Amino acid sequence: MKVALAGCRKVGTWGIGGEGDRPWERDDKPLVEALRARGATVSTPAWDDPGVDWASFDTVLIRATWDYHHHRDAFVAWAERVGAATRLLNPAPIIAWNTVKTYLRDLPVPQPETVWIERAEEVRPALAERGWGTAFLKPIVGATAEGTLRFDDASVAEDHVRRLGGHFLLQPYLATVGDVGERSAIVIGGEVTHAVRKLPVPGDYRVQDDYGATDEPATLTEAELELVAATMRALPEPVAYARVDWLTDDEGQPRLIELELVEPCLFFRHGPGAAERLADIVRG
Repeated sequence: MKVALAGCRKVGTWGIGGEGDRPWERDDKPLVEALRARGATVSTPAWDDPGVDWASFDTVLIRATWDYHHHRDAFVAWAERVGAATRLLNPAPIIAWNTVKTYLRDLPVPQPETVWIERAEEVRPALAERGWGTAFLKPIVGATAEGTLRFDDASVAEDHVRRLGGHFLLQPYLATVGDVGERSAIVIGGEVTHAVRKLPVPGDYRVQDDYGATDEPATLTEAELELVAATMRALPEPVAYARVDWLTDDEGQPRLIELELVEPCLFFRHGPGAAERLADIVRG
């Protein structure tokens, strides 16, 4: 069985398994080992490499395609081609849906109040109407906190929207990210396998390790488990893997902020058995 863990040329071909592996390679190392233990030949081609024969793989699993948000239309077209040629996880229709954050509108679960911003001139009235002091902007096509902004000055936000262009979601800033952290559940084959708590460096809000954030295993509350279950029930079709991300509001209630179905870090280092479960799904 030939399995491709799709990456991107920006990342380069992975060298999973050696001492010089990069952080994301080490994180996926348990998955690679589990796949190889099941007889799979694993390679790491780039989604944007035109020389790759994707039909030659039995399964293509999207992993480190971390520049897709810069080429969203091309990436979705690639997913559609690959999905027509072989088995793609997650499926192309899910990828198309999940690469624009308007998917959040389709999920009937508790979320921070959100205003969808198309022009810079919409920011100030939205803030005034809701009385938000510190607020948060996020591009509707984006990843790794790129293009996000925490602000308490509307003019700064207006300049940000004008400079970057595109559409944004505007939300109140949830300060709990600084002490409670962002929490995530990893769902493999419809089952929550493990959970993590991600903490930014003091004074920051970004929970990616690119910015020095740390992560640790977490135990979920009943309210958090229900949020995850309700989110997964709302999906248009089943998925092989998912990461559900949320913050708590000032009352301590979980509020969904992201559902990652494209190329999330799955924190296998915190979830014994999760990589093996995904490998079994890939094997089919």
